This record gives sequence, C-alpha cells and structure tokens, in this order.
Amino acid sequence: MRPVILTSAYLPPVEYFTKLYGAPYVILDCHDHYVKQTYRNRCLIAGPDGQLALTLPIVHEGKGKMPTRDIRLSNHGDWRHLHWNALKSCYENSPFFEYMADDFLAIYRQDFTYLVDFNAALQELICHWLGLTPDIRTASHYIDASTVEADDFRETIRPKTGYEADQSFTPAPYYQVFQQQNGFIPNLSIVDLLFNMGPEARLVLKQSIKE
Repeated sequence: MRPVILTSAYLPPVEYFTKLYGAPYVILDCHDHYVKQTYRNRCLIAGPDGQLALTLPIVHEGKGKMPTRDIRLSNHGDWRHLHWNALKSCYENSPFFEYMADDFLAIYRQDFTYLVDFNAALQELICHWLGLTPDIRTASHYIDASTVEADDFRETIRPKTGYEADQSFTPAPYYQVFQQQNGFIPNLSIVDLLFNMGPEARLVLKQSIKE
C-alpha cells in the first residue's frame, strides 16, 4: 500500500482505518473544502433494524465553501446525548463495549468547538484501543494530489461512493450483534468492529486490505 491522503472523519468506516493500519504514512488534509453528507460529520452504525446514520450538526456560516478545519460544531439538539445513547443502545450487548464505554463517554462529554478536534480525539482513542500508532502527517495547506506520491481518498471514502470503488479494500466479515436479523453489514463505523471484536479488530483490518 502507498501513502494515502485522508480528511477528517467522524467515527469513520473500516475502510478508512485500513489506511491507518496499512499505509506507510497518512497525510491528513483538513484544508480541503467541507462537503455535506460525507464521513466528515457522519458515521454509520448497526441497530436492530439495520444501518443507522448519526450526523453531527454543524454551524452554517453562510460563507460558501469553507475548509474542513474551520467547521464548528453546533450545540443544537443535544446531539452529544443523542449520539451517545444511540451508541449505547446499539452496542451495550456487544462483547467489548463495557470495557471501552467510559473512555468514549468522556469525549462525548467534552465541549469541542471544532469538528476536526472532536474527530481527532475519537480517532486517537480508537487507535489506542486498536493498538495502532499510525504515522499521521498533518498538512499545513491544501494538498494537490498530483504533486505527491500518494493515493487520495479524501473524496472516495464516502457513503454515496461505496467501498467497491476502492481496489485496495475488501471487507472481511466479523461478528455483529444484530447479524441474525440483518445479515452482515460491511464497512460500518470502526466502532462496530471495535465493540464487537475487541483486540481481534486488528486482524480484521489486516484481512480487509487487498494486496
């Protein structure tokens, strides 16, 4: 796998974390234009009725295109409480949720101003629980993909694109709480893999990388 370019993402899918696991290094570009309906502020988890989307509300500045790094979280709708309750409801019966819950709850209780800071805190915690120490190089400006030797996933890892477009990723199946009702749902948020598989999540990430 080559180096990759990623943007900030909220509890991103397994596909995103295979890049953190397998790439020699990651260029994190938060100077890209913020795009709606992407993993920047949305994650997909599994509930008893199937796939469930959790979306972080943002402050709309009315300034046209803005860099992702400048996007502020809105306090509208008590989303911190709602998102945490959704995670707890969906995963409290998973094998490893109770061991990690307090760490995640502590982040949801913090009052982050910027989307990228909230996403980064969650990513750091998830990497801790996965035992990952990715080489993440934070960009100081927008990265033109044609000027670097790296694969650009800023706009390809997104809900509407689908993981099938990524030739370096194939979702390895693993145990899911509601699999009997829904069947296996691939490429959900990394927390689905983490809460269900715990330490074995690393093996699933490795198996999901297509050489």
